[in-house]
Amino acid sequence: MDFFLQSFVLLLCFTPAIVCQVTEFVSIDCGSASNYTDPSTGLAWTSDAGMMGHGKPVVVVNSNVDSQQYQRRRDFPADEKKYCYTLNTKERRRYLVRATFLYGSPAAEGTYPKFQLYLDATKWGTITISESSRIYVKEMIIRAPSNSIDVCLCCATTESPFISTLELRPLNLSMYATDYEDNFYLKVAARVDFGAQSNEPIRYPDDPYDRIWDSDLVKRPNFLVDVAEGTERINTTKYVDTNTREYPPVKVMQTAVVGTKGMLSYRLNLDEFPANARAFAYFAEIEDLGKNETRKFKMERPYVPDYSNAVVNIAENANGSYTLYEPSYMNTTLDFILSFSFVKTRDSTRGPLLSAMEICRYMQIATKTDEQDVSTLNAFRSMSLGSDWTDEDGDPCVPTQWEWVTCSTTSPPRITKITLSGKNVKGEIPRELQHMEGLTELWLDGNSLTGPIPDLSNLVNLRTIHLANNALTGPIPSYLGGLPSLLELNVQNNSLSGEIPSSLLTGKVTFKYEGNPNLRPDSKHSTRYKVILGASIGGLVIIFVLFAVSIFFLCHFRTKVSHQKGDTKGESMRTSAKPSTTGSIARGGSLMDEGVAYYIPLPEIEEATENFSKKIGKGSFGPVYYGRLRDGKEVAVKTMADSSSHGTKQFATEVALLSRIHHRNLVPLIGYYEDDHQRMLVYEYMHNGTLRDHVNESTDKKHLDWLARLHIAEDAAKGLEYLHTGCNPSIIHRDVKTSNILLDINMRAKVSDFGLSRQAEEDLTHVSSVARGTVGYLDPEYYANQQLTEKSDVYSFGVVLLELISGRKPFSTEEYGADWSIVHWARSLIRKGDVISIMDPTLVGHVKVESVWRIAEVAIQCVERHGSSRPRMHEILSAIQDAIKIEKGIDKLSSSGSSKAQSSRKTLLTSFLDVESPDVSHSSLTPSAR
Repeated sequence: MDFFLQSFVLLLCFTPAIVCQVTEFVSIDCGSASNYTDPSTGLAWTSDAGMMGHGKPVVVVNSNVDSQQYQRRRDFPADEKKYCYTLNTKERRRYLVRATFLYGSPAAEGTYPKFQLYLDATKWGTITISESSRIYVKEMIIRAPSNSIDVCLCCATTESPFISTLELRPLNLSMYATDYEDNFYLKVAARVDFGAQSNEPIRYPDDPYDRIWDSDLVKRPNFLVDVAEGTERINTTKYVDTNTREYPPVKVMQTAVVGTKGMLSYRLNLDEFPANARAFAYFAEIEDLGKNETRKFKMERPYVPDYSNAVVNIAENANGSYTLYEPSYMNTTLDFILSFSFVKTRDSTRGPLLSAMEICRYMQIATKTDEQDVSTLNAFRSMSLGSDWTDEDGDPCVPTQWEWVTCSTTSPPRITKITLSGKNVKGEIPRELQHMEGLTELWLDGNSLTGPIPDLSNLVNLRTIHLANNALTGPIPSYLGGLPSLLELNVQNNSLSGEIPSSLLTGKVTFKYEGNPNLRPDSKHSTRYKVILGASIGGLVIIFVLFAVSIFFLCHFRTKVSHQKGDTKGESMRTSAKPSTTGSIARGGSLMDEGVAYYIPLPEIEEATENFSKKIGKGSFGPVYYGRLRDGKEVAVKTMADSSSHGTKQFATEVALLSRIHHRNLVPLIGYYEDDHQRMLVYEYMHNGTLRDHVNESTDKKHLDWLARLHIAEDAAKGLEYLHTGCNPSIIHRDVKTSNILLDINMRAKVSDFGLSRQAEEDLTHVSSVARGTVGYLDPEYYANQQLTEKSDVYSFGVVLLELISGRKPFSTEEYGADWSIVHWARSLIRKGDVISIMDPTLVGHVKVESVWRIAEVAIQCVERHGSSRPRMHEILSAIQDAIKIEKGIDKLSSSGSSKAQSSRKTLLTSFLDVESPDVSHSSLTPSAR
C-alpha cells in the first residue's frame, strides 16, 4: 500500500499542472506557542515565537472559528515603529504572500484596530477591522525582488496592530506572469468560485498552490448582488482538464452558474478601485449538450469594444467539453463597483455559463532604501549586537524610519543622518561608510570605537562629524579640511596623534580636539594664525567705530527733516488713523502695537469703497464691500457689526492668523482697520464669489463641470493641509464650508474666514473649546465632547465633497426628509453601491464614473462618526488627485475616434500608473474567444 501511495505522489510531482512544492510552503501562526500540523489540510504550521521578538501573544475569544491558527494572534505596540516578519525567497521566483487578521473578542467601546500593512517599502493596504468575528485576508502575488521580503505592520490610527497568520506559497513558473512585473505587484481583489456547493472556501489540498477561492454563497455586504433571474447552479463529478496557464483547481471548475433565461448578471465591490487590473474568467462546459445544442454568449457589461464584441463558445475555444477556457484582460481599468453580465447570442440554445473569476489590482512597487546605505547600517548593527536599537526591522526609511537614522525623500531614499551617540558601538568605523553619499550628519560620540578614522572623502555633503569620547587612534586625515560642506568636527577625548591639518584651523570649521594628548597643531600655522587673528580684531574695531558715527549722523538728519515737515495733515485725520488700544489681540496691546498686519487708515478705506457704496455680500460678522485701493488693487472689505467681546475675539484671531500664514490657496489679508467703535478686514477681491454660489445656489453663474469641481476641491484641500501640517503649531479652521471657499478670476479656490480658527498646542492631541461652526458641517464628535482636532475640519470637508458630487445643500428636510442631512442621505446610497443617484443631474453622462466613485469613497471616510477613522488631509488630497488623473484620462482619449483609442480606455497605465502602456490592439492582450 505504501508503495502505491509513494508512486502516486511521485506521479503528481511530474504532472505539469501540479508542482511538488508543499515542502516549500511557509505557514506562520502568529502568537502560537508551538508548531503543529493542521489535521484538515495536512499543512505544517510554525509558531512565530522564534522569529518575532516584539509584541505579545493574545488568546482570541469568541472567534467562532475552529481552525487552530485563529486561536491566538500577535499584538504590537501602537507606536511610531514598524514590526516586520522576514520571509526567505528565491530571487525572481513568483510567490503568493498572504496575511490574515481575526480580532475575535468585541472591541472595547466599539473601537477596532486600523493600521497599515507593507510588503518591503510598498504599501500593501490599510487593515480596517469592523467585524470582530470576520477573517480579513490580504493576498499579494509577487516576483521576489531579492532573497528575502519583509511584511511589516505599522502606523496604527486606532488600537494596536495585530496579525493572525502569515503565509508564503511558491507558484509555478508560468503562473501570473505579466509584462509589468518589474514595476508592479498583483494584489488579489477577488477570487470567486461560482456554483459552489457550500459556504466554505476552496483551498489546499484541492488547490495545490493554496489559493483561497471564495464561495459565491457567502453573504457579505455588496459581495455578490444583482443576481439575474433564472440563474441556476450546476455541478459535475467528472474530471475537468485545467492544464492551462493558471491551473485553477478541478473542484472549482466542477461547479458553475448558468443563466437559464439567457443572462448571467452580478455586481461586486472591489476595494481600492478604480484601478488598473488583471482579470481572468474561467469557463468549462460541464453539461452534456445535445447534438444540435450550443452555448454561445457575449459580455454585455462592462462594455469594452474589443472584448464585448467577442462571442464566447466554450466547447470550441476549449477544444471540447470538460476542458478549461480562460479568456483574460491582462490590463484593464475597473470601477469600484464592478457590474458585469453575460448574455446568450441569438443562435445559442443554452444560456451563458460561468465557473470562476479572478481579479488582481496592479500595485506599483515602491523603491527601497539604497542598498549600499542599508549594507553600511547593517555593519553598524553588527557592532552592537543585543542592544535595543539593533532590533528594528524592515526597510530603514519606509514606511517609518529607524529611530537612529534620518532619510531623504528622494527615490531611492538615502540616509542623511546617523545618530548613534552613546549606543555602545564597538570596533572600527565601517569602511563602507564612504559609499553613503547622501550623509550630512554623523554622530558616533560616546562609544567604544577603535582604530583610525576611515576614508570619508567621498562624502561631499557631510556637514557634521561627532567622534568624541571614543578610543580612536592615528592621525586626523588631511582630507577632512577639504570636505566642501563640513561645518563641525568634534574628535575630543580620543587617542589621536600627530599634527592637525592646517585646513582645519582656518576658522571655517568649528573644530574641537581637546583631550588628545598626542595631537598638536602645525607650529608654523599656529604663529600665522595668531597674526591673522590680531589683525582681524583690529579691523573689526575700526569698522564698528565708523558704523557708530554713521548711525549718529543719520538719526540727527532724520530728526531735522521731521521738524521741517511739521503738522502737514489735519488733526481729524490723525485721530481717525489712530488704532484703538482696547479689545484687540494678545498681550494687552493693539493690533498696531503687535505689528502683525498692514494698518490702513479709515479715510483710505472710505476712498477705496466710495464710502461703502457697493455691498457684495455678508461675512461671518458683518457686510462685505467692494473696493479699489490707490495702487489699483481690487479688495473686499469686511466690516464688523458685532461689538461684543466674542466678535472682537474673532476679529483679532483672523488678523493674527492671516498675518503669519501665507499660501496660494488661502485668501490673503492685505490690511485692517480698528478703533474703539469699528473694525474692518481688507482682503484680496475674489472675482467669482463662493463655491456655494456655483454648486447649490439658484444663480445664473457659470455651471461647473466635474473636472472644475475636482480642481476646486484640490485647491481647498491644499489650503487646509497647509493649515494642519505646514503651520507650527497647526491651525484648525473650524468653519469649513462651501461659502468659505472663494474663487478667484481664474476659478482657483482659496479658503477664507478664519474667525473661528484655533491653534493646536504641539503637545496636545486636541483643543478643548465650545463647539462652534455651521449646521450641516459640524463634526458630531466635536459637538459631543467639545474636543477640537484637525479631523473636525476633515468632517466638514467631507460634506463639501458630497456637495460637489450632488450639487445639493448640506441639510434640508425638503430634499432629504427624515435624513435631513446630506451625510445620512449619501451614506446610505453609497453603501448600496449606488453613486449615480447622488450625482448632480448636470454631471450624469458627462463624467468618468470611476472618478466620482473615488471622491464618494473618500468623502464617506471623511464623515465617519469617529475622528480616528477619518483620513488626514494629505490622504484626501491624494484621492482627489487620483480622481483628476482618471477624469483627464477620458479627456485625452475622447478626441480620437480610432479603434486603438477606444481600446486604450481600458489601458490607462500611461496616465494612471505613469509607465509605458502596451499596444492593446495586439492579440496577446485580447481574449481568444470567437
